[in-house]
Amino acid sequence: MLFCFNAFSEVVTKVDVTGNSRISKETIIIFGDIEIGKNYEKKDLNTIIKKLYDTTFFANLNLSLENGTLKITVEENPIINSIVFNGEKAKKFKEAISKNLNLKEKTSFIRNYVKSDINLLKEFYRQLGFYFVKIEAEVEKITKNRVNIIYTIEKGKKAKISKIYFLGDKKIRDNRLRDIVTSQEAKFWKFISKNVYLNKERVDLDKRLLKNYFRNQGYYEAEISSSNVEYSEGEGFVLTFNINAGTRYKFKKIVADIDPALDKIAFKPLEKEFNKVVGEYYSANKLTKILEKIDKLSEQKELQFINHSVDETLDASGVDVKINIFEGQKFTIERINIIGNSVTNDSVIRGELDVDEGDPYSVLLVNRSINKLKARKIFGNVEKIVTAGSSPDLKVIEISVEERATGEISAGAGVGTQGTSFLFAVKENNWLGRGIKLQSSLDITEETIGGNVSLINPNHNFTGNALFASLDVSSEDRTTNSGYKSSKTGVSFGTEFEQYENIFLAPAISASHENLTTDSTASASLKKMEGNFHNLDFDYGITWDHRNQVFQPTSGYVTRFKQTLPIIQDSSAITNGLEISKYHGFSEDVIGAIKFMGRAINGVDEDVRLTSRLFIPANRLRGFNTRKVGPKDGDDYIGGNYTSALSFEAQLPNLLPESTNTDVSVFIDSANVWSVDYNSSLDESNTIRSAFGVSANVYTTIGPLSLTLAQDITKGTHDETQAFNFRLGTSF
Repeated sequence: MLFCFNAFSEVVTKVDVTGNSRISKETIIIFGDIEIGKNYEKKDLNTIIKKLYDTTFFANLNLSLENGTLKITVEENPIINSIVFNGEKAKKFKEAISKNLNLKEKTSFIRNYVKSDINLLKEFYRQLGFYFVKIEAEVEKITKNRVNIIYTIEKGKKAKISKIYFLGDKKIRDNRLRDIVTSQEAKFWKFISKNVYLNKERVDLDKRLLKNYFRNQGYYEAEISSSNVEYSEGEGFVLTFNINAGTRYKFKKIVADIDPALDKIAFKPLEKEFNKVVGEYYSANKLTKILEKIDKLSEQKELQFINHSVDETLDASGVDVKINIFEGQKFTIERINIIGNSVTNDSVIRGELDVDEGDPYSVLLVNRSINKLKARKIFGNVEKIVTAGSSPDLKVIEISVEERATGEISAGAGVGTQGTSFLFAVKENNWLGRGIKLQSSLDITEETIGGNVSLINPNHNFTGNALFASLDVSSEDRTTNSGYKSSKTGVSFGTEFEQYENIFLAPAISASHENLTTDSTASASLKKMEGNFHNLDFDYGITWDHRNQVFQPTSGYVTRFKQTLPIIQDSSAITNGLEISKYHGFSEDVIGAIKFMGRAINGVDEDVRLTSRLFIPANRLRGFNTRKVGPKDGDDYIGGNYTSALSFEAQLPNLLPESTNTDVSVFIDSANVWSVDYNSSLDESNTIRSAFGVSANVYTTIGPLSLTLAQDITKGTHDETQAFNFRLGTSF
């Protein structure tokens, strides 16, 4: 770029432009902000040059000012006719790449940008796990000062994670931490999983998940200081998380600082919530639940503008929490704009919002709405921007979503003392962009084969209630142990919703057709149960969930009651079930659980059908083959009308050295199955089955291995015990 001048300053009376073909003289004058009649100095000419280069239209510029004439000689940048990506077939990746590059079709070609775009391309593919990608760029000149850019992409093989290590003062065993992170070690049975490939965004997510987990366990100062990725020739990539858990702290005190302008009586119930957690280990989840109580208060008309902030103070004795509750400035929501959703319907997003246009603007409710959208797990990212409306008392909310792939494929296989099993499932979490979950599965064992297709709308008609429907087809061949075969087809429709806080109701209607045949060696009583059966039943369940977390709870309890009532009677029965589980963490090394289960089935018009009779679930009575426990009719185990089970279990996560990759627990199980309505002489109601033992989950190189060693304490006459049980299997 050049500029010439004969005097310190001169008035421009004329502008001459040469070398331009696409960009007109008038446009150049506008871009350079050039004014006829204005006095121009040296610095002003520099400014013109900068402004013209900023347009990216020009490769070279010469300026001279002489005798009032400003002469501008330009060399225009070529126009990019097309951009080609050789080596990339996926349309969605091509679109994503084009969106992120600096150089785009129908814009000016700037050679210096090619190198930076190659680096952007390499980073894009590294995010997908292609760490060995090679990219070359060729610029092809064509007529009319145009060019084509051709990128040749050699992606190479995806980078797989061979090992994941957790180092430092981590306090928690590796097996537990592997359940927290989404990245997985590459194993031959995980050929479907995408999580075995190295992905920077996934690693960053894992760091956040680990930090949140440690803080929820009371490690307030926990730091995931770094995550290192190293490549070992012949072995692959090694992913290492460096963890400093620090000291474990408890809640020392929780107080509310309430603005004097607010009615303090309305917040009086919060003191009870504070007292529940004081003295317990610090947990961000527990604090969030308290804040949600405050959020609920904002639904009251007189408190709709309240807001809150949290101050936390740490000292050697614990964490002091002060919750500041105050009245925010009063605004009304003028408009809510949704952007970024090309697949998901607007109605799905708006249905998750706790606020609407015309409502009072509440920071709490807006934030809760954003969290609900994130919890749907159909968006990669959800952001909000709040701007001023058309008047000082109005607000406009812009919600930006980034859609993600919502389809999942999973498979599983297992082999053990109970036989071999296979599972295959396909799931779509945002079917037709309506936020509906569509899933299908196929489950095969040595005695059964079953298929299922289900549809779940988590927010039907914007009520917050889940609506579901399913089709089930199954076939059983239990002639070896129970003397019968059956094939069954059924459909069900139902809903689930939170009736009260932590109390969930789930009513449903189910219809089924079953064909039942018995073995030639079956008793006369069993042969009478053969036939075709049609049933229409009403089911409902009530769940009261007070666990601190659904996954691996360490405190709290959950109670479930379920009942099935026949509407159309065809060898129908009434079924009742109750389950209670209580969890308590005695220390970091001992987590205890007490679990009770009781079930009953009673025939209405006839005796209970053979396929509906009850057996003890395998996980409720370890040490026994539960399909061969209880009443027998001849050589066939027929189950009972009633079952109950009580288990005591203590998990000992740090009993064995961490190098063994083994979690251990000890247990005492007791259970019973009794009552045979069609023949009371077969009843074994006085026989309590019980066993004690140890179970271990071992993370092996060929898959997770579950082992159980048990010794029966009491048993029935015909019961088959199982001192050793193992299962090797996984999902991928």
